[in-house]
Amino acid sequence: MAGAELLLHERQSIIRKRLAERGRVIAGDLAQEFSISEDTIRRDLREMAAAGLCRRVYGGALPADDADYQPLTQRLGVGRERKLHLARAAVELLRPKMTVFIDAGSTNVAIAEAIPVDLPLVVITNAPLVAAALLERPHIEVIVIGGRLDQKSGSVLGAKAMQDAAGFHPDLCVLGSCGLDIDAGISASFFEEAEFKRFIAQRSRSVAAAVTNEKLGVAAPFTVLPLNGCRHVVVEHDADAMLIESLAALGVEVARAQA
Repeated sequence: MAGAELLLHERQSIIRKRLAERGRVIAGDLAQEFSISEDTIRRDLREMAAAGLCRRVYGGALPADDADYQPLTQRLGVGRERKLHLARAAVELLRPKMTVFIDAGSTNVAIAEAIPVDLPLVVITNAPLVAAALLERPHIEVIVIGGRLDQKSGSVLGAKAMQDAAGFHPDLCVLGSCGLDIDAGISASFFEEAEFKRFIAQRSRSVAAAVTNEKLGVAAPFTVLPLNGCRHVVVEHDADAMLIESLAALGVEVARAQA
């Protein structure tokens, strides 16, 4: 049945079903499926988001209970094997005696765990779980940024954290991200989180992000930085080829994790 023939609640019910099946919906795809305009779909998504039925992102929507809104401790076990593959590829960016900032995030905790035990580094972090992963690494000096702990993101944020971060100029900043999109860049779900990420990224000589497939093409509400400000992106082995080509065209160095 064409979308124009469906009642509003029927159409939105189908959209909720698609969200449950696919984990995200794209406005253009829905418009084609229902044979209606993208403006109508965007209006539907706005109404659904206002009712708490989904979360609007650039180009579409995610489930209201998307993993980015779950506490970090709950996200650690989600897609664990895929994150480990990303982590192994990401640590190839590290060089002896680098000063590295490792941001909060479940993939970044996996990166900390994957760092070779004999690799000498200085690691700065605002994430207690990242620091804990490095406790028994005698060749790694760990500097923990202080301030208020945000339990949802698992990171230390706020004025004190930014004051501490102002004293550092890392060789590499490994950002956590809630979305990576060609137009919207790297983004975060919360304002204060995006503010801190942007601050430390701008003070770093190079920026990297390791991103799972479900975050590619997604724009969370708050922009951290455009993609031309990110030198390295690590993606899964089966990441969308067209998106990777677009990243390369922007000058981003893309590394694929092994299957």
